[in-house]
Amino acid sequence: MPSTPTVVGRFAPSPSGPLHAGSLLAAIGSALSVRSQGGRWLLRLEDVDAGRVRPGAADAILRQLEALALDWDGPVLTQAARKERYQDALKALQEQGAAYPCACTRQDIRGFGARYPGTCRQGLAHGRQPRSWRLRVPDTLPPWEDRFHGRQDTPAPQGDPVLLRADSYFAYILACVVDDGAQGVSEVIRGGDLLSITGVQRHLQNALNLPHPQYGHLPLLCNAEGRKLSKSADSPAWTGDPSQAWEETLRALGWTTPVGLRGASAGTWRDWAFARMAEGQPLYRVSADATGPRRRTALS
Repeated sequence: MPSTPTVVGRFAPSPSGPLHAGSLLAAIGSALSVRSQGGRWLLRLEDVDAGRVRPGAADAILRQLEALALDWDGPVLTQAARKERYQDALKALQEQGAAYPCACTRQDIRGFGARYPGTCRQGLAHGRQPRSWRLRVPDTLPPWEDRFHGRQDTPAPQGDPVLLRADSYFAYILACVVDDGAQGVSEVIRGGDLLSITGVQRHLQNALNLPHPQYGHLPLLCNAEGRKLSKSADSPAWTGDPSQAWEETLRALGWTTPVGLRGASAGTWRDWAFARMAEGQPLYRVSADATGPRRRTALS
C-alpha cells in the first residue's frame, strides 16, 4: 500500500518588524495544522523587498517563535538569496507570453482606481519604456476550495499584478509561489487578507507548472477601529506573555480554553492544543452566516 505523502506547511513572515497578534494567529494556526497531521513545518523569511526589512527583525521573529514553543524543521529560507530563482521563473513566463512589460508610472496607476485596466497588455505605446513586468491574468479564474470557507471564485482584485517592480524588486506573489513550489509546500494556512489573491496565485502556479497547495484562511484580527492588524499599518509588536498569546489566539480561532491553563507555559498550551486536535477539535470553523474570513477585534 502506498504511503500517504507528508504534509508540508510553512510560516512566512516578512522581517519588516516583530510579530504582532495577527502574525501570531498565522504562526500558531499553521503550526497546529501541520503538526497535528504529523507533517513538517517550515519557516521562511520573506525579505525579497529589501526596502522594508528592518535590522534585527529576523532575529526578533525567531526569538518570538521560540518563546511560543514553536519549532520549525530544517534551515530558515530567506528570499534575498533566491533572486536567480525568481528571475528564471519570470523568464519562463515571458517566453510563454504569460508576462508582459508595463510602462505605467505610479501616477498613472493611481489614476486607474482600484483595478489596473491592462493598459500595456497589447504592447507599449510609442516612445514608452518598460518599467515593470506584469502577469497576464484571464478575466475569469477557475473556482477553488478553501479549507475553511469552501468554494471560492475570486477574480484578480487589482487586475494584472506586478511580478517585477520598477525598483527591480520581485513582487511577493511571484516569490511566494516559486518558494512554495521549491519547498514542496502542500498546505498554506494564513490570514484572511490574502484570500482574494489566491485565485491569481493558483493561476501563476499553473503557468509555472507547479502544484497547488491546499489553502485555508484564518480570521482577520483588527484593532478597536476595525482596521486589520499589519506591519504596514504599524500595528504594535507582540511583547506579552506566551501563555496569554496562546489563549487569545485559540479564542480567536473559536476555541473554548480552560481557565486552569492560564499562566501555563507555552509548551503546555501547545501540547494541550495538539491533544485537542487529536480528539477532533477543528482548527477553525466559520460561522454559518459568514461570507468570508471573520473579523475579530484583537485582544491585548
